[in-house]
Amino acid sequence: MLRSGDPSIKMPLLGSGQDRLVTFFAAIAIVTVIYLGRDVFVPIAVAILLAFVLAPVIMVLRRIRIPRTAAVVAVVLVTFLGLMALGGMIALQVTDLVAELPQYRMNMRDKIKSLKEAAGGSGTFERTMDLIQDLSREIDGAEAGQGLAGAADGRPVLVEVHQPPPGTLGTLSAVVAPLLHPLATFGIVFIFVLFILLQREDLRNRFVRLAGAHDLQRTTAALDDAGSRLSRFFLAQVALNAAFGVVIGLGLWAIGVPSPFLWGLAAAVLRFVPYIGAAIAAALPIGLALAVDPGWTMVLSTAALFLVVEPVVGHVIEPLLYGRSTGLSPVAVIAAATFWTWLWGPVGLLLSTPLTLCLVVLGRHVESLEFLDVALGDQPPLSASELLYQRLLAGDPLEAAAAAEEHLKQNSFADYADSVALPALRLAQRDAARGVLDDARQVRLKETLAELLDYLPDPDDLVGPPAEGTPHVLVLSARSALDEAAALLFAHRLRQSGLRCETRSRGGLGRPVGEEVNLLVLSYLSPATPAHRRYTIRRLKRDAPGRRVIVADWGIDEGQTERLEGEDAVVTSIAAAVEAVEAVPAPSASASAVPAAAPAPLRAGAA
Repeated sequence: MLRSGDPSIKMPLLGSGQDRLVTFFAAIAIVTVIYLGRDVFVPIAVAILLAFVLAPVIMVLRRIRIPRTAAVVAVVLVTFLGLMALGGMIALQVTDLVAELPQYRMNMRDKIKSLKEAAGGSGTFERTMDLIQDLSREIDGAEAGQGLAGAADGRPVLVEVHQPPPGTLGTLSAVVAPLLHPLATFGIVFIFVLFILLQREDLRNRFVRLAGAHDLQRTTAALDDAGSRLSRFFLAQVALNAAFGVVIGLGLWAIGVPSPFLWGLAAAVLRFVPYIGAAIAAALPIGLALAVDPGWTMVLSTAALFLVVEPVVGHVIEPLLYGRSTGLSPVAVIAAATFWTWLWGPVGLLLSTPLTLCLVVLGRHVESLEFLDVALGDQPPLSASELLYQRLLAGDPLEAAAAAEEHLKQNSFADYADSVALPALRLAQRDAARGVLDDARQVRLKETLAELLDYLPDPDDLVGPPAEGTPHVLVLSARSALDEAAALLFAHRLRQSGLRCETRSRGGLGRPVGEEVNLLVLSYLSPATPAHRRYTIRRLKRDAPGRRVIVADWGIDEGQTERLEGEDAVVTSIAAAVEAVEAVPAPSASASAVPAAAPAPLRAGAA
């Protein structure tokens, strides 16, 4: 869901040429400040995320003519009063549960006894339990010995120390002190949410001024896109997790697990924690069911409830509601959860996914922070052509073939050849022109591409052997091994069309052309200079008179070359080359008697 609407929208917040070392130390400084100031930054982060959730509700109220101030105050008050009510209900549920726990002790003993009997009286389980009990008795005896004092006759005397009963102020302090910090944080969040929503436009304008006032169109588009996407995602996640908690609570109530409201709410909150949240939410009521029920029915029913509801929500409803993923890679989700938990504790664990999503959206719109999108986002870091080129360089045809097969499930080989394979070879030629891809590596790349094509379905299996009378094409490599690689790719594409085709390496230009060949294709991926083309065409026309010659200049864009004397067509893409070949008339009975025909009409891609 969280894909950028226009990848070209970038905000030049920092210079793209800024020294990376300075950026690294700046990042360390920012992380240090966030860690040391977590008491301040945690409420601000929670408030900003709540503002994203509440902003759509306020916009709805604004559309029905409710003033901004009244809408903001009403929504914030209802939200925080609801949260306080939930907190009170949770406290009551926890109190009741704690009061009921002692009566479940006998059930736990019976279950441990039954497990012990099932494991066997002399088995490992019993020996382990006996060892634990012996150690417990020794530790208790040692601690008891430390509390004994010697009497006058040498017998130990137990000494007990009693604290005086606390007064009214002491009791009040013991009750209020643990609540001061959460209440203070709650109040700070309340104030920040209120002012963020009231001053939303002013804060936006200030951020625009800081981020890129010189390009208001891009900055505004980026802010609107990020705000709308994040708001929709957060709102959908809150609604989905709340529904998950309601279903779990009702299911536990039907099963008979005590305090179903508490466990339903815990399931809704813990589901914000990626991957492990639902497991933790299931472990708590399962452990309680283990203690409450003398048998095993409640335990199995509770486990079955989570095993059914969580996969349905996670793998069916979530993809329909807000896309196939959260916009984060799976590794990034785990890394972000670890990082934010280390930084801010349990609150950081709950906020890890939303906070990391904010960083990814920021990386998609701020050019200097694009590394965040690359490192954390779920968009492939390499394009299909870049990945193919990298695998060809590494000499790995297996992974390249697997990627090609995935592409071919939804596209034709013609599309793969022109949109993936040929651009990958152009990347190779660019590196060769820069002098960073030597001849040996070019040969290795060509051989890997040949292996890749062997792994793909055989054209003869798809269209059958070439029909009698179809043109026989000879694809000649002009100079380099990369020219040979492009020739192999084009020949495979021709065979996919049911044409007869063979290739010849750069050293075979001087060899005689067989009489069965009625069309020559000269493959150039390296720069096709006019002088080299004229020389090669004259040589081909002399060795193979009457044959048509097509120049395939794969390394340039359409319209950037012109046809020279003796060339029947010039093409720059595989699709155009196939069209030019298919336009050649069927050969006569004797290939040697083929007359010098007029040039074939130029097709798409020809100059």
